[in-house]
Amino acid sequence: MGKSEQAELREQRLAAKLRENLRRRKDQAKARALGDDASGPEPDPGTDTDNKP
Repeated sequence: MGKSEQAELREQRLAAKLRENLRRRKDQAKARALGDDASGPEPDPGTDTDNKP
């Protein structure tokens, strides 16, 4: 497998992941707009949720 084939496969994987991510984000936005977001708000990444001393 040459470098160009590897690059093409990588591009295809990235494109598929981007489409999947976009679809998921659209679904989340739609659920939030309808008020059906069961998961609740995502925590701020900077906050400590473990509450360790």
